Amino acid sequence: MIAYVLRRVLLLLPIMLVAGSVTFALLHVIPGDPAAVMLGPEATPEQVAALRERLGLDEPLLAQYPRWLSRLARLDLGTSIFLDKPVTAAIRERIVPTLQLTLYALLIAVAVGIPAGVVAALHQDRLLDRALMLFAISGTAIADFFLAILLILLFSVTLRWLPSGGYTPFSDHPLQHLASMTLPALALGLSLAGLPARLVRATLLDVLREDFIRTAAAKGLMRETIAVQHALRNALLPAVTVLGYALGDLLGGAVVVETVFGLPGMGQLVVNSIARRDFPVIQGVVMVFAAIYLLTNLLVDVLYVYLDPRVRYAGR
Repeated sequence: MIAYVLRRVLLLLPIMLVAGSVTFALLHVIPGDPAAVMLGPEATPEQVAALRERLGLDEPLLAQYPRWLSRLARLDLGTSIFLDKPVTAAIRERIVPTLQLTLYALLIAVAVGIPAGVVAALHQDRLLDRALMLFAISGTAIADFFLAILLILLFSVTLRWLPSGGYTPFSDHPLQHLASMTLPALALGLSLAGLPARLVRATLLDVLREDFIRTAAAKGLMRETIAVQHALRNALLPAVTVLGYALGDLLGGAVVVETVFGLPGMGQLVVNSIARRDFPVIQGVVMVFAAIYLLTNLLVDVLYVYLDPRVRYAGR
């Protein structure tokens, strides 16, 4: 197992390099000049040229790229053009709310989607099954930002139960923190919950037709007990895989949801950096998100080994 994990970690390095290199090339090809944005529309061409030279933006890409690779090898993501601070420091200041939102949304997706899939499978083709699957499809079809607006209108404007925006760190006040993160997490998590619900339902129905399930039923076990204790573990495998790969969607959706709720996370940092053409910050955010996504996929593969003994024995 340790050798397998080490091999997978080594395979992540070239993928990270490709992702960073593509981002580096695209950012320098798209229109927009950070120096012109910094100086404003009243700046003269001479002032813009002088600032570009000071920032090193006047050099050709073939000269900038090796310098970027050298810094990346030292885990140095560079210095923000506008914030005048290391990119790692800027990301460290903003990444905690984003990771918290992603984690809460994932927990909601699991807590809602998996039980809904199990209940739907146990009530196949009945009213409850159709209602749960309609909910699953509706949640997947509604955009994150639109669902966020609907939740604000219901729980903040109409019922006045939860705040419509803002952020309280967990260390300052845990209850206020949870209150400020509930609506963003619901907007992000409910949009994803339909995916595991449909997968668990479909897979559980297949597993319930297996021979070992009929043997358990012949022993007199209740259908609900059989589904939870014997069939659910096998039915969770596709859901675990999809949830791991869906983390990229969660991170991307978190950027949008954070903007709606005014959370001081990576969303504001990314939006402001794109508007300012702050190339080092954009590149750094892409690298961090790519690392999180790839490490999560590695974790999913490791979980697969423990959930499915067949994979474990096949690797021996």
